[in-house]
Amino acid sequence: MSSHSIPIVDFAPFLDGSAKQQVADQLLGSFKSYGLVYITNFGIPAGEVQEMFDWSKRFFALPHETKMLAPRPDSGRHHRGYAFPDREKVFQLLDSGDSATEADISLPSVKESFDIGREDDDLMPTIWPPDHILPGFKESCLAFYWKCHEVEKNVLRALALGFGLEEEWLVRYHRMPDNGLRLQHYPSVALESVLTNKVARISNHTDFATLTILFQDNVGGLEAEDPNESGRFLAVPSIPNSIIVNAADFLRRWSNDTIRSPMHGVRAPPDAVAKDGMLPDRYSIPYFCAADFSTVVDTIPGTWSADYPKKYEPVSVGEYVMKRLYDGY
Repeated sequence: MSSHSIPIVDFAPFLDGSAKQQVADQLLGSFKSYGLVYITNFGIPAGEVQEMFDWSKRFFALPHETKMLAPRPDSGRHHRGYAFPDREKVFQLLDSGDSATEADISLPSVKESFDIGREDDDLMPTIWPPDHILPGFKESCLAFYWKCHEVEKNVLRALALGFGLEEEWLVRYHRMPDNGLRLQHYPSVALESVLTNKVARISNHTDFATLTILFQDNVGGLEAEDPNESGRFLAVPSIPNSIIVNAADFLRRWSNDTIRSPMHGVRAPPDAVAKDGMLPDRYSIPYFCAADFSTVVDTIPGTWSADYPKKYEPVSVGEYVMKRLYDGY
């Protein structure tokens, strides 16, 4: 594993309009090279991000039986509510045309999570704990969900400009939004069990929708595959007041494979300091961004030509994403 060399893009010149194309080119360049990017000055104050981490810690500190008052349904297609450690399968699927085959059943992933969707989502309504358990929890989660959606739209606008398209081109496919906010807790685990690959905090995988926006604490352990050397992973440490945005499989396909969808996972950080042999608890908040489920999309203009033809047929967003949700559960 090597230290990160992933670009850091200051988003302020895009948001204030002073250098939109420059930021767009930097963003798309990083997505083409690495599949992910650090973004600073992305539009959510640091205090509001910390408040969401505080809510996450309060939720996961509840007794197991209390958290199970908001259980994720048994259906693999309903990713909402609380999932206890090892409830969710995490393994990598390889796209083979329009199908996917299981390539690697993962190590046990030691994590628990709580998944949140928009309040009017009839397909996957959120399963909330009773209001008296954590007063204000639901309202804070939903407010943060919509703040993340604003970040998503701005990233999509920059990507569209990077592709040479009209600024709202990608946003038009992400209006619902059919997204998921996840509070995620990795309990303390024996360092030796992680170093010897008996367990993983989360096994290597790619995400499968359009984008993932990730907030992480300073514990570390996130890794992404080196684009220049298969099987070699780069550390992706926490950088204060930044987010990590990574492209996912649907965007890779949509871009005719011009954008990378990076393999990534969470293990022991390279500078891990374990008290009594145990890695400390780790918290992260990913926001999974998907195009509207009701749409069918074709290859992004400008990513194909007579010399570099389309690799994929038009695809239903909902069918693609829901199949991947089902396969991963």
